Amino acid sequence: MEFKSLRNIETSFRQLRLFLLVFAGLCALTTGVVVWNSFRFAEAQRQKIYVLDKGKSLMVALSQDMAQNRPVEAREHVRRFHELFFTLSPDKVAIEGNVRRALFLCDESAFRYYKDWQEKGFYNRIISANIHQSIRVDSVTCDFNRYPYQMKTYARQYLTRASNITERSLVTRCSLINSGRSDNNPHGFMMEQFTILENRDLRTVER
Repeated sequence: MEFKSLRNIETSFRQLRLFLLVFAGLCALTTGVVVWNSFRFAEAQRQKIYVLDKGKSLMVALSQDMAQNRPVEAREHVRRFHELFFTLSPDKVAIEGNVRRALFLCDESAFRYYKDWQEKGFYNRIISANIHQSIRVDSVTCDFNRYPYQMKTYARQYLTRASNITERSLVTRCSLINSGRSDNNPHGFMMEQFTILENRDLRTVER
């Protein structure tokens, strides 16, 4: 009888130990799930940027990995340079302002084109003939498989005179390197070895 009681006590102890182990395992599992969900929630919150809109309302913007946007920013950087460098109006101050802003986006290769055209009287002819030159960038191709990135731009130039409009084909090439961001260079790129491959008349339409 005494031996049977000992066996019952041992069995009860084993059962109690099993229950404790199961309970401890469930507690550990619950704690792990809670901690994991907490980290996920904290990471999701870090992806949100709270923006104060004119001091009145709080807006939420989602942040993204910068690397995902680099090809888009690269094309926009090159596009912006062309719009500034090749958009000309018959106003010396406006021309110099556009060129100055464009030169923040490119190295001295673009400056050499500017000085060459200036010495040949190109800008003076734009002003004296009252010509408005505008540009439409059709496409910008980029090769991100090697660094510096290789860029090629296809665009149309329009020279508007009092009597006609001349359409020109413009094809350029450059290398693109990473640079620091600033107010003058918001995309954080710098164009190098800028070269005009083609710049020829396509047609002239009388007005």
